[in-house]
Amino acid sequence: MSMISPSIDELTKGQFNRYTLVIATAKVARMVTNEYVKQRESAEAKIANKETDKLLTSMIKKEFRDEKAVRSAVTRLAADEFRIVPSDDGRF
Repeated sequence: MSMISPSIDELTKGQFNRYTLVIATAKVARMVTNEYVKQRESAEAKIANKETDKLLTSMIKKEFRDEKAVRSAVTRLAADEFRIVPSDDGRF
């Protein structure tokens, strides 16, 4: 059996439940995916317009290109790049 790192307890820090963690992870993963799409479209446009002779993959940042969006989201949440904060109604 493999261990998942970081653990759910490490990510929630006892401040919120797993459901909140899932929602936050999904939102960050969507941001990561959107950034990947933006970088890819820009690179494809440059290639199509013959503005560069670079390979498509070299024009997309490695963090967006090589890592799955959910894994990147979990890593970013663990590194406190994003914080989960309650909304005005007390929900996260």
